[in-house]
Amino acid sequence: MTQDELKKIGCSSIEDLIAEDFGEVGTPERDAFELSCDAFIIGERLKLERQKAGMTQEELAQKIGTKKSFISRVENGRTDIQLSTLSRIFGGLGKRVAVTLL
Repeated sequence: MTQDELKKIGCSSIEDLIAEDFGEVGTPERDAFELSCDAFIIGERLKLERQKAGMTQEELAQKIGTKKSFISRVENGRTDIQLSTLSRIFGGLGKRVAVTLL
């Protein structure tokens, strides 16, 4: 179906719904939303890779010299994290971090 056909039956695109709730791209509210999405995605990926490695949060924390609570905060998207720290965490799992600028 086309966008027009979807609108005729009352459907909205995800972009329209996000803009309605968080504002247009470039607004402070939208920027905050997108940062929280990025933090969520990074946290979920970390959790997946840690689980695939068969490690607990405690084991990963000990391996890289931090606390379990920090690993938990990262996995739950509840902390800002520097790229160097993120790289160290994934390095503890035998993974590398690659950054793509869009």
